[in-house]
Amino acid sequence: MASENAFDLRIITPDRIFYEGTVEMVEFNTTEGEIGIYKKHIPMTVIIKPGILTITEKHDEDPKEAALHAGFAEILPDKVTIMAEIVEWPAEIDSERAEQAKERAMDRLQNKTTETDIARAETALQRAIARIEVLR
Repeated sequence: MASENAFDLRIITPDRIFYEGTVEMVEFNTTEGEIGIYKKHIPMTVIIKPGILTITEKHDEDPKEAALHAGFAEILPDKVTIMAEIVEWPAEIDSERAEQAKERAMDRLQNKTTETDIARAETALQRAIARIEVLR
């Protein structure tokens, strides 16, 4: 039986429904900062920034974590829908590849030229860090 504090969470990517269930809290990064959502949150739409997604299904259980990369979220009092470019559970992440991506992004930022796309390199770094952190 769902708690009276629970709301529906749906996380969709272009190639799958990543998560669908009833939760008591969800946390993730937005362009305005980190946000934590409970039932009866004010309605809003936010842009997602790369970071860790934390899903708390029940307050007395360990939360689930995933790497969330980009997209946006529609927040309603009894439902949250996240439409994401990429979301990955820890088991789906290749740690060696994530470390290599972090090194490449840091190298691009430290040795930038006039042709360096700084925003792209910063986003690549944020994605790699999110992948590495969710594995810890």
